[in-house]
Amino acid sequence: MRLLYALLIMALFAGCQDIQKTPKPEDLISKDKMVDVLTEISLLHGARSYNVNLLEEKGIDPNKYIYEKYDIDSLQLVKSNDYYAANYRDYQDIYNNVKERLEALKVEYDTIRVREERRKDSLRKLERDTLLEDSIRKPERDSLLQDSIRRPRKDSLLLKKFRRGDKQLPVPMSRRDSIR
Repeated sequence: MRLLYALLIMALFAGCQDIQKTPKPEDLISKDKMVDVLTEISLLHGARSYNVNLLEEKGIDPNKYIYEKYDIDSLQLVKSNDYYAANYRDYQDIYNNVKERLEALKVEYDTIRVREERRKDSLRKLERDTLLEDSIRKPERDSLLQDSIRRPRKDSLLLKKFRRGDKQLPVPMSRRDSIR
């Protein structure tokens, strides 16, 4: 059994010895353009995962859109991606730039979203205020004068009986209740 493990480990080391680097393609996409392409691909993947139907309704094919916008083809993108992936530092620089751009776009869109929310809130508040405000101003009333028409009056005879302390204490009623 130990011999089998030793042979497998030696075969593994022997198989890993001949690593060839990816050759530089003739139509290599520049680093700056690669950053643009990968940023756009990230945005489209986010849009696709957010709402698949929206892209289909608009008739947008994300891959075709990328290829037409940056004037590249799928083979060129794959070869360039493989080449940069083989060169770790270059690939890391590219993805750091992509990350920075995505964060900058997020900050920009967040500020736009906040500005739009503030504008909508102020419009809602303005609309609510205009609905509450009456165009004809009511005259201000003196707080000492009370409207005797709207205030129900108590029956004075019932109140006198109540105050005298008669054995039968009627409950004070308003004039409207005593008429019925």
